Amino acid sequence: MQPNFDSQKPIFFSIAEWLEDTVLAEIYKEETQVPSITEISMQYNINPATALKGVNILVESGLLYKKRGLGMFVAPGARAKLLARRQQQFFEDYIGPLIREARRLEISAADLHTMIERGYEN
Repeated sequence: MQPNFDSQKPIFFSIAEWLEDTVLAEIYKEETQVPSITEISMQYNINPATALKGVNILVESGLLYKKRGLGMFVAPGARAKLLARRQQQFFEDYIGPLIREARRLEISAADLHTMIERGYEN
């Protein structure tokens, strides 16, 4: 799993999102150490300050914590917190607009549900 530097987002956001993805995928489980700022900056050829800024986003949100002298670790409950946040974001980005468009097209909730089930089968 690699960070996506091709998007329009700043690199530090891409680093934060990549680390979140690794926690969600349980590459880094709760209470396990994540790569150091130096490792991230060297592996992806980015400025250490940029890597630090990305990691600090996760520290500030309580997903990572620092053990003095040892490095950064995934916080207890981080995966559940990420899942809840991303599910809410999914609802806001996709489900809300989907429902608004379905209503505009006069698609009933039952028909929309059937369409979604059909999509899952494919």
